[in-house]
Amino acid sequence: MIHWLQTSTAGLLTLAAVSIAVLLFLIIKVKVEPFIALIVVGLLTALAAGVPVGTLVGTAQKTSDSLLEKGFGSILGHIAAIIGLGTLLGSILEKSGGARVLTAALLRTFGEKRAPLAMGLSGLIFGIPVFFDIGIFVLAPLVYAAAKQGGRSIVLYAMPLLAGLSITHAFIPPHPGPVAAAGLLHVDLGWLILMGAVCGIPAWFIGGILYSTWIGKRVNVPLAEDFAKLAGEEGEQEGPAPSLKLVGGIIAVPLVLILVGTFGSILLPKGSTGAGIAAFLGTPAIALTIATLLASWLLGRRRGMSGADLAQLSATALRPVAMILLVVGAGSFFGAVLSATGIGKAVAGSLGDAGLPVLLAAYIISCGMRIAQGSATVAIVTTSGIVAPTVMELHYSQAQLALVVVAISAGSIIASHVNDGGFWIVSRYFGLTVTQTLKTWTALETVLSLSGFGVAALAMALV
Repeated sequence: MIHWLQTSTAGLLTLAAVSIAVLLFLIIKVKVEPFIALIVVGLLTALAAGVPVGTLVGTAQKTSDSLLEKGFGSILGHIAAIIGLGTLLGSILEKSGGARVLTAALLRTFGEKRAPLAMGLSGLIFGIPVFFDIGIFVLAPLVYAAAKQGGRSIVLYAMPLLAGLSITHAFIPPHPGPVAAAGLLHVDLGWLILMGAVCGIPAWFIGGILYSTWIGKRVNVPLAEDFAKLAGEEGEQEGPAPSLKLVGGIIAVPLVLILVGTFGSILLPKGSTGAGIAAFLGTPAIALTIATLLASWLLGRRRGMSGADLAQLSATALRPVAMILLVVGAGSFFGAVLSATGIGKAVAGSLGDAGLPVLLAAYIISCGMRIAQGSATVAIVTTSGIVAPTVMELHYSQAQLALVVVAISAGSIIASHVNDGGFWIVSRYFGLTVTQTLKTWTALETVLSLSGFGVAALAMALV
């Protein structure tokens, strides 16, 4: 039995299925923290597959070559600085009132009749540097104000905003999910930004504009009195607001630099001074460092924030990042186990025999992980670890690898329901019942997921 489990394709596939089932059981039923569950299941899977203890955890004298440390270190060395700097950038933009400046300008530009479009664009743009939940906390009062002025269902204004925040959170670096997947599948972030936008923007339009307009006219949720008061109280920004050009420029800096680095290496002569400068400035950690320093000075120091204020802001913003990094590191270790044990190759062989395209398989696995345990980040990291061995053997181009990441990311946002913290944030902040949240938010996430995957599949056929 043990020999069959460790050497045969059927045995390895059985081991993979059991390990994922145990992982979901620990997270959903036992309520174990996902990063602990990933470590435990990874260790048990490796031992069951016959990985020697010395290979798995090293020895008392040396652990640096162990599967455990390499699994964690290989990904965290790549993403820790990117996620940390992206978080700091977003916190400074949020604290400075940049979100309100951006949204107010869009509302003025598009007018009351197109306020839902303005809210959607606001979520799409401001969602690039800030986490999903922070975007809701900051922009919700502006949704209340738009709903109060328009006199229509709050769903009509909230859903486009949520669509923009959701798409950027799942598809666009420096958010943790896509950055982690890029590290596991060895994708250049420039390509991921490009393909994330190519697939994400149409999905946002379909879900955030077309579907949200349709559902907003059918689910009538008047603005609650408490929210109407908040629209006036929290909509006011203390002190002079930063300019729209400044806010937009700082958001654009890291994206532009990363894209310059990616495509400069292709278009500029190799070894030239220009190529070297583009590569340096386009390194994601360097690009985000530049943007964060600019934000710290232009939106912080020049607007009255002291060094102590910035330090406190940074400490507060970075607290949630620790858990994200632990989940990503543990997920990378789990993926390394799947590769080292031969489970990855067994999965690859079974997919090939079944004729199931890797892009579709990655999407389905991600959907299953998302629906089962609720966390988009856990779904992305776990799925990336499962499919990485398969993808690596196919020798995909950077564009194709980026599309695989997009497919995984699309699967990670499908059907948000009661096991997802985002579900309850949406319900609480916009005064929706559970039934109304299922009809609006859950359905919106499903539309975004299917649309994003559909565009990725189409693009995969063309690149």
